Amino acid sequence: MGGLTNNDVFKKLRVAHKLRDDDIVAILKLVDFNISKSEINAFFRNENHPKYMEVGDQILRNFLNGLIIHLRGPMPKKEDRKKPQN
Repeated sequence: MGGLTNNDVFKKLRVAHKLRDDDIVAILKLVDFNISKSEINAFFRNENHPKYMEVGDQILRNFLNGLIIHLRGPMPKKEDRKKPQN
């Protein structure tokens, strides 16, 4: 009994957030990770397809970090954060 693969997680996030390939490229650029649309297409192919590629942990991690920035904006720099009042 197998669990979800990184490819499954990536597909589910793409569908849930209604992301196109261009969106995914832009999200990964937010964390300085460059990838082509053809590479992204390979992740979403059927496992039996000759051009299928597995989503590695590094790609999924970068995508998740980029998705956070995409959804909520970049974290403020430490000096810009408000200090709590005593």
